[in-house]
Parts: sequence; structure tokens; C-alpha cells
Amino acid sequence: MGVQTPRSRRRGRNAVFLIILLAAVANTLMAARYFTYREETGRLRAGMTKAQRERTDAVVTAERHRLRVEWELVRRQARGDKQLHLSINVDSSRMILERDGIVLRDMHVRLGPERFRGATGDTSISVQPLGQRTVQRVLGEGDSWEVPRTVFDERGIPVPESRRLPGALGANAIVLSEGTVIYAVPESGPLADSTYVLPGSVVMDPADLKALSASIRPGMSVYFYR
Repeated sequence: MGVQTPRSRRRGRNAVFLIILLAAVANTLMAARYFTYREETGRLRAGMTKAQRERTDAVVTAERHRLRVEWELVRRQARGDKQLHLSINVDSSRMILERDGIVLRDMHVRLGPERFRGATGDTSISVQPLGQRTVQRVLGEGDSWEVPRTVFDERGIPVPESRRLPGALGANAIVLSEGTVIYAVPESGPLADSTYVLPGSVVMDPADLKALSASIRPGMSVYFYR
């Protein structure tokens, strides 16, 4: 082992100090946002009458209950489907290929955000992935797909004259109803960024997707649940 010089020891201490400082700054920012949110919530509730607060709490509780019931129904529907289908647990980021309750393949996936910026930059469009979808198309290498304009806007890439690009989703991809796609990060094109996931869609390992594509057919059910 090499002998550490005073300079190398100082560099090591400086690096550790920098990491601690960055962590402290990050924690401070998170705490500030949390307290700002609490203050804003408290201010809004303080401006309500008791009846208004009770009605608001009742609506929030009812909405949460409704969503839990819907998620459970989708989960049970997936488990009871005797045909070959895909099930995606949004919370655990797991996708399984199953038939009649038998798991044939279990894969890790990444899900895109549920919201993205609108065209003006000050609006937000919601993409809700939960529920049942059906497979519309299974794309291979070279197949064209129209890239949403938001992809170019979010990534700061000039929008081409035609957004229908060959191979935009890579060598393999699965297009679902309502515009949701299952794809692997392509080697080139507007989606060739491992840190970016198309809103409302699913990214998975290229090897898993290639093996999966052979079993997927149009009309197959895909279930998203928590």
C-alpha cells in the first residue's frame, strides 16, 4: 500500500467535508420546502370555516378510498385473467408476464412521471398510467413512431419537420392504448437518454424487452396498479 502524504490526506478530508456540506444543503432545502408546504396548507385551512374544513376533509378521504378501491379492483382483475397478460405494480416498479395466476417472467422497470409541462411551460398535463390498457402495436427495429412534441421541449432538442421517426423507440417497443409505450432506452434519437423516461410510459432492460416482445400480441391486456 502507498504512503499517504499530508497533501493527499488534506484532499481526502476536503472531499469528505464537501460531501457532508452538500448533504446538509440538500436536507436544508427539503426541510424548507416541507415547512413552506405546511405553512401554506395551514394558511388555507385557517381561512376556511369549520364546515368548509369538514367538507374538504370528507372529500379528500372519499377520494382516497375510491382510488384504493379502484386499484384493488384492477389488481384482482389482473390476478383473475386466465389469458396471457402483463401486470405492472407502479409502487414496486415490477412487471410480470403471467397467465392464469402463474408468473412466467418477472422484470424490473422504470416508470415515467405522471405529469409533464404543457406547451406554454406554465401548465401541467396529467398522464395517469393506472388501470387497464391493451396492446395496440409491437414495434421492431426501424419501425416509425411519432415522438410527442413535449419530448423535444423537455430535452431542449429542436423539433424536426416530421416527428414520426424510424427507430425512435429503439429495437423493440410495445405501444399500448391511450399512448402509453413500453420501451428500452434507444442508442440514438430524442429518447436516447438513460435519465429521461417518457411521461406515463415504461422503460425496461433491452434484453428483457427483446425476450418479452416475442410473447406479446395486439389485444393483450396490460394492468397498471399500486
